[in-house]
Amino acid sequence: MKKLLLLGYCFLMMQNGYAAEEAGGLKSDAAPPPPHKIEDGYRGTEDEHVMTVKFAKTMHDGATISLRGNLIKHLGDDRYVFRDKTDRIEAIIPAAVFDGREVQPDQLLSINGSLDKKMTPPILRVDRLQK
Repeated sequence: MKKLLLLGYCFLMMQNGYAAEEAGGLKSDAAPPPPHKIEDGYRGTEDEHVMTVKFAKTMHDGATISLRGNLIKHLGDDRYVFRDKTDRIEAIIPAAVFDGREVQPDQLLSINGSLDKKMTPPILRVDRLQK
């Protein structure tokens, strides 16, 4: 008797699921726009936003910065000049960040750090360097 009652209950539950109206979720009636027409949202690594020095200088104090470019000059101690296609910025790069690696001015680097706008002009305090 209990098995029959359970079977009937399951049957009713399945009936309600099939009769429910379609609402929400993904509607696949229309094709998505081509990638070059997408205005916003995630599009993959080939379309990632590349930060520039010019843009980085407009950010707030303490902002996390990721840049690609070249170290072009050593100013002494831990101070260097970093340049990309848009501008230059002074960077403080401790010896520990280099981790024994040598860098040439013609090598393209990726650096990550935080912006220090209390200094004039702003300085980038680098905590990661990748060749």
